[in-house]
Amino acid sequence: SALTKQRLLKALEATVQVFENRKQRIPTSKFNEFMLKVIEAYPPPATKGKYVKIKYCMQLPTLTPQFVFFANMPQYVKEPYKRYLENKIRENWDFSGVPIDIYIREK
Repeated sequence: SALTKQRLLKALEATVQVFENRKQRIPTSKFNEFMLKVIEAYPPPATKGKYVKIKYCMQLPTLTPQFVFFANMPQYVKEPYKRYLENKIRENWDFSGVPIDIYIREK
């Protein structure tokens, strides 16, 4: 509470932690190595009999965490699969309190 100054230090510590998470950068080689294994274990579902193949991924050099995945048919990657990728990123790296943007582009 701001009036009684209770747990004010915890709030500031959490704010600093979120700021550190926001600045976090993942090397492309490590990110690719992990995510391509995840994608191979659970590939994007086929749409209209066509399979989406994700070949490469990287973190964009922005202030907030943004990740781009290069695929042969990005229009067929639906929102649930993007959420799956985001959840796997959050499981492996600490991005708590920070929004993650995921983009799928043509390779």
